[in-house]
Amino acid sequence: MAVVPLTEILSAAFDERYGVPAINVVNDLTLEAVLAAAVEKSSPLIVQTSVKTVRTIGSDVLYAMWTSMTAGIEVPVTLHLDHCPEREVVTECLRQGWNSVLFDASELPVAENMRQTAEVVAEARGFGAAVEGEIESITGVEDGIGSDSAAEQQDLGVALDFLRTTRVDVFAPAIGNAHGSYKKAPVLDAQRVSDLVAAYPVPIALHGGSGLSDEQFRDLISRGCAKVNISTALKETFMKSNLAFLTAAAERQKWDPPSLFRSVRQDVIDLAGSLMTLFGSAGRAG
Repeated sequence: MAVVPLTEILSAAFDERYGVPAINVVNDLTLEAVLAAAVEKSSPLIVQTSVKTVRTIGSDVLYAMWTSMTAGIEVPVTLHLDHCPEREVVTECLRQGWNSVLFDASELPVAENMRQTAEVVAEARGFGAAVEGEIESITGVEDGIGSDSAAEQQDLGVALDFLRTTRVDVFAPAIGNAHGSYKKAPVLDAQRVSDLVAAYPVPIALHGGSGLSDEQFRDLISRGCAKVNISTALKETFMKSNLAFLTAAAERQKWDPPSLFRSVRQDVIDLAGSLMTLFGSAGRAG
């Protein structure tokens, strides 16, 4: 199966109402670990990279890591550029071989957002790639992109006009979700997902997934959230796992990097695998 278009992964998930984890990786270890989890759970997987990660590692090195680690993989996987407001970075990643991009023009007026998103869709089609779009900022700052101020929610007619005009493959509405760690239990407008899907059947991307309850995940997935973004949970697992291992190593005064890597890798695999089971994607690649 190997690397496939985002639309192929999400089409089945949307039709059958399960969710596919879209996990933001930060380095080679986390990339390899989430891919290993997908193989272990026989699950499709969307690997996401932030603009910050692309710039830190370099798009050429990052894409070389991706092609090397996915060579011969037996589950459907795809590479996605998350929240990118910069057209030049979108173009850079499309040229390298990313399978899809989220062009985040949510800070622009809707008409300008629509115009530029339509241009990105046309550009992406030339590379055989897909596009995710949004018209409202998701509350919270992640990897330097976003705002802590909640954007005003657009009405259904505006959202439908955006979808019909741009013909994006995935849509990310604001429903009370937020990036980062929730300081209190979020109150979600799940009905908005149902209304959008009923009027225009397009896979919905659920952003700010880290910290939602199992019940919220299951409800939103059943309504059409086929792409479920996970970033904060991965970063916290990665860093806390490193911290716990290094704290114990300091106490023992035993320093063995390969043991650290194995321990952290397993924690990331466990996280990704648990999400695949929860979202219902486990076993779907068989």
